[in-house]
Amino acid sequence: MFVPVVSSRVRRKVAKQAEATRGEPRKAAEISIPGELPIIPGGETVLYPAIIVPLSAENEQTLKLIDEAMAGDKTVGVFAQAAAETDLPQRLHRTGTAALITRMFRMPDGSVRALLQGLSRISIEEVTQTEPYLKAKVVPILEQPPEKSTEMEAMSRNLAALFQRVISLSPDLSEEVSLAVANISDPGRLADFASAHLNLSTQERQQVLETIAVGERVTMVTGFLNRELEILELGSKIKSQVKDEMSKGQREFYLREQLKAIQKELGEVDERAAEINEFRARIEKAQLPEEARKEAERELDRLSRMNPQAAEYAISRTYLDWIASMPWSRSTQDNMDIGQTAMILDEDHYGLEKVKERILEYLAVRKLKQDMRGPILCFVGPPGTGKTSMGHSIARAMGRKFVRLSLGGIRDEAEIRGHRRTYVGALPGRIIQSLRRADSNNPVFMLDEIDKVGADFRGDPSAALLEVLDPEQNHAFSDHYLEVPFDLSKVMFITTANLVDPIIPALRDRMEILELPGYGEAEKLNIAKGFLLPRQLKEHGLSPVQLQLTDEAVRGIIRYYTREAGVRGLERQIGAICRKVARRVAQGTAETAVVTEEHLREYLGHRRIRYEVAGEADEIGVATGLAWTESGGDVLFVEATLMQGKGSLILTGKLGEVMQESARAALSYARSRAAELGIDADFYGKTDVHIHIPAGAIPKDGPSAGVTMAVALVSALTKRPVPRAIGMTGEITLRGKVLPVGGIKEKVLAAHRAGLKTVVLPKDNENDLEEVPQYVREQLQFVLVERIDEVIGAVLKEKPGMVGATI
Repeated sequence: MFVPVVSSRVRRKVAKQAEATRGEPRKAAEISIPGELPIIPGGETVLYPAIIVPLSAENEQTLKLIDEAMAGDKTVGVFAQAAAETDLPQRLHRTGTAALITRMFRMPDGSVRALLQGLSRISIEEVTQTEPYLKAKVVPILEQPPEKSTEMEAMSRNLAALFQRVISLSPDLSEEVSLAVANISDPGRLADFASAHLNLSTQERQQVLETIAVGERVTMVTGFLNRELEILELGSKIKSQVKDEMSKGQREFYLREQLKAIQKELGEVDERAAEINEFRARIEKAQLPEEARKEAERELDRLSRMNPQAAEYAISRTYLDWIASMPWSRSTQDNMDIGQTAMILDEDHYGLEKVKERILEYLAVRKLKQDMRGPILCFVGPPGTGKTSMGHSIARAMGRKFVRLSLGGIRDEAEIRGHRRTYVGALPGRIIQSLRRADSNNPVFMLDEIDKVGADFRGDPSAALLEVLDPEQNHAFSDHYLEVPFDLSKVMFITTANLVDPIIPALRDRMEILELPGYGEAEKLNIAKGFLLPRQLKEHGLSPVQLQLTDEAVRGIIRYYTREAGVRGLERQIGAICRKVARRVAQGTAETAVVTEEHLREYLGHRRIRYEVAGEADEIGVATGLAWTESGGDVLFVEATLMQGKGSLILTGKLGEVMQESARAALSYARSRAAELGIDADFYGKTDVHIHIPAGAIPKDGPSAGVTMAVALVSALTKRPVPRAIGMTGEITLRGKVLPVGGIKEKVLAAHRAGLKTVVLPKDNENDLEEVPQYVREQLQFVLVERIDEVIGAVLKEKPGMVGATI
């Protein structure tokens, strides 16, 4: 195989050759070229006439070819290869160069090193031998010297000048090549010489070799030289710029090191310089994004030129401290073990299957797609259902840090986005502050009580949260203080709310709503035994042996001492029992205590809630309704009474506008159906109707009490009692239709807690019963109705039976 001309010895030979052959080149006819030559495949190397190249031969065929050539006239043919897919004779270009083996050296390993000098262009006519090496009949290609003309002289001089310029810029070409160029006067030889030393492809070199006309060859090589010169000049420019930048940086580094050495020798410490260097090191370590890094360096340069006594110095220093302290590239490793995560979630919380399933789905997708953006979840439910504690559990299960920010009562937009540095005492917003405390850019970030965010003349924090909770925007969250984008896309945001309605629609649309409904009695029992009691025992220094609560005692607390959707009140009552037992143990009056339902009055006092509502007597004009509140479902009683008057409708109980309209609709229905219901047709002209809902200090509103109002009113008009064990809900129309309502699960759980036996629901709410726990559905009877007539027929009877669709 061939190797490139790299040694100084070969370069000197080239220069001497050019000096020795100065003047007119020899004609091809003057060179004795045999009609048949052994052929050396040159690979990607193209040999030109009058050029010397080294040859390294190791394979047996080439060694034998060189030995026989040295024994003869030392002449061989060198041809570059065109393609690798065909056999060797077909792979060779048809035009090559006859060469003379001027020297040969045998190496200790048996290989051969030789120098080949190009003699003349030749072409293959016919391959005569393929083994043991290639041999072919060749014909010399005669090259006519160009006519001397002004144009040719100009082209030759331009070629030489361009080549000299390339030599001066190229690090691979020595001064000896430049000397050789100066000694070549023949344009054709000059073009060949330049082509041999340029960085050309094999195809371009072969194209020069096959160009016989000297003028065309000079023009072609001139074009190649112009291209190479443009590349070299651009590379030189880039190298110069890099060198200048490196020189500047090296100079600054050298001067700083000198300054440090001088200060060390003098025993002086420049606190300001030390502080600047510390900031520079912290910024480098923080791995800031490009935009943030430029801003930090600009501020650091400004700080280094500032007088420490200036007022701006402390502001700039505080800003740099915030920039360097932010977790730009620091994050925690997620726990991708889905089974372990599920186990941790079950350890911390009972139920809440929808939330747990959503977290496990996120982890599964995160395991398959590493660059997944964090979800924006919103937990909605009554107080005490585990929304905030679920955030802690999620962070622990995923192996992330947990950050909580309470939004209740926040009214200033700057609490979210921060203040601009122009203000005295400006700081970043709470989002950035929380991330700095977490020291991680991918924590579980809980925004608590998002439905209680306020707004005033200082701005709307909910509007500021739009960017924070938008996956399409929060990758470049801009705080007014930092004024550089911070990536929040890796953060897992979880918001909590008791109600969805107060949240502005644009913000609500950006979040995935997950409802956490209230717990039933059986669920509360399991939570108390598995979570609340062990926690209270630990907090009060008691062991499970010292205090035992029976299941009946826990049910008694749930029924007679708490009425809530969550379990905070239940835990509070268990804590009260623990305190009393702890006092007895501490005083030595008792070592253990087993609390049953009979002992609850001793520990907690008299019962605060009447559980068995169904056990009360049935009354005329009183119906039991089911309502939804912030704390879950509840029961309410609608009372209707008649008085002599002039047809007035009196509504009391702090009813909202929608509920007042439901009462008017119920009255209109009763008047329109007076004949069918057995009511005096002109009762309204001489009777006043008064509808009241107790707990008058509590505001009430919504359409779902329409059915209850209609039943209470018809009961008062027909003198037929309403069974107290039947609860009902639904919106009514003037035509007597019963429309679906919301909060079915919470209302059914409230009916179950109140001891009701039957629940009347709109037919269209049948699918909502699937969310009600199975044990609750088994203990209640449901009547599904489409019209108010069905409700009247099912409820207002001397001995109530069930009419309508019963499940």
